Parts: sequence; C-alpha cells; structure tokens
Amino acid sequence: MRDQQAAEPPHQHLEPLMTFLHVARLGRYTAAADVLRVNHSTVSRRIAALERSLGGRVLARTPSGWEVTALGQRVLAAAERVEDALASLSGDGEQAGRISGVVRLGSPDAFAVHVATPALAALQRASPNLAVELISATQRARQTRSGLDLEIVVGRPQVHRAQAELVMDYALGLYATEDYLQRHGRPRSIAELAGHRLNYYVEAVLTIDDLDRATEALPAMRRGIASTNVLSHVTATTAGAGVGLLPNYVADHEPRLRRLLAEEYAHDLSYWAVGRQEALRNPAVQAVYAALRQRGQRMEDELSR
Repeated sequence: MRDQQAAEPPHQHLEPLMTFLHVARLGRYTAAADVLRVNHSTVSRRIAALERSLGGRVLARTPSGWEVTALGQRVLAAAERVEDALASLSGDGEQAGRISGVVRLGSPDAFAVHVATPALAALQRASPNLAVELISATQRARQTRSGLDLEIVVGRPQVHRAQAELVMDYALGLYATEDYLQRHGRPRSIAELAGHRLNYYVEAVLTIDDLDRATEALPAMRRGIASTNVLSHVTATTAGAGVGLLPNYVADHEPRLRRLLAEEYAHDLSYWAVGRQEALRNPAVQAVYAALRQRGQRMEDELSR
C-alpha cells in the first residue's frame, strides 16, 4: 500500500491544495471553478479529498460564503508557499513570476473604463503572466466579498471580515455643452438650475447613499436621461440632452463639456478597494491594487492643477 501511495502522481496532492487556495480567496466554489476552468463538482471533490487527507475541515459555509477554518488557515499558509515556489519556476524573473494567475475585479462603470483598464494594461505589460477579469457594476459595498478578489466601491465601506483601502478621491460636478447652454441659457446660480433637465441615475434603483445625496443641494430639476450607467450620463450630456451630474475625472477631459457653477457646487466622493483578507495576501491582487492606487493618485494630481 505504501508503494502505491508513493507512486501517486504529484498533481493528486497539488490540485486539491491549489483549488482550496482559490476557494479561500474567492469564497465560492463556482468562482474558483471559473478561474480554474473546471466545473463546480470538480472543486467540491478536490476540497473533500483534501479534507479527508488532513482529517478535518478546511472550509466552513457561512452566509457570506466559504470561510477558512483554523485548520484551513494553516493549510492556506502552506498553499501560498507552494504557489510562490511554482511561480518562481515559471516566471521571467522573481517578481514577474510572482505576479501571475487570474484576478477578478469588480468596479463601477466609469472607474472601470477610465482608471482600471489603463492601469491594468500597464500592469500586464510588466507582468505577462497576469490575467484580469473586470466585472463592472455600480453598487454599494456588499457584506459578502465572495466571487471577487477585489471590489471597487463608492464611499468608505463598513464591512466585516474584509479590508478596505482608499484608491482615489474625486467629485461630481455639473456639466453641459456650449450648444445646450446657448439654446437653454447658462445658469448663473444653483437656483437657476430649476427647469433644466438633469442627466443622472435612476432614483428608484440607486442604492448608494453617497451618490443619492449628490442631488440634495440642487433645486427640483426636470428629468433628462436617467440611467444606471454613468457613461450614459456622459453621452446624454455631450448629446445636449440636459445638464449632467458627472465625475470630474471623466467630464473634465471631455472637450465638448463646460463645467457649471464650479465655485458653488461639487459633491466630493471617493473610491475604495475592498477584499477578503485571504485574497489580499495574494501578490497578484496586491499588484492590482497598487496599480489602481498609483493611477488614481496621478489622476487626482491632474485634477488639482
């Protein structure tokens, strides 16, 4: 029997360990299966095999996804060492080898286009073994971090069993095209915005308090083109559909738009990166956050000039 066990191929032990590492970071079997390109049952079978070999549970199901047990914490540290060793063998140099694998990033639409994508493109040029899956959606910080390595949210979140780090500060401002202003008049005060159309979120489905409060200082305005996608707000405004309540890091670079009442109105906001502790220990996730933070700071500097 010992001879048979000694003859077992190494991947029979390696695959369950690496599968556990992905579930620990993502919190969901299905998300780990997507990254590993296997099905859910394969993930479940590998975790069960790992637990049988160790004689205990490495994961426990909770309302927020799969959480690592005390035994799992020890296994996680070992799995990370194995991952580092494998990466050092396959990379083009020590650091390039460590920055590898797939990182799943959730992000609001405008941030995904104007901040994340350029930052990640530069990171991939330096780390060719890195792949990123970017899922865009504007939503409040969830109490469950499962399914994503890192999530970008608007406003400082209050979450459990997770870590939050600032990415960048920005502000919403009022914008319109010169053609629109010539046709409908240029407001000289906040009060004169009354009667203008406003391009902003669909109020009934807006779940982010920091974004919802942006209209509190404005008078009652006619509804322009309301959308759940901030890029639609920009497009509607550049098309002359009304006054847009837009992120400054997007609108200030649009030559067709003019900032209105900048001295009277600005709604300050911030983007934060949130991730499970297990995911944030991943060198690839750390590199993604650093790239996002670096670009965010650069954009903040440009806006302050």
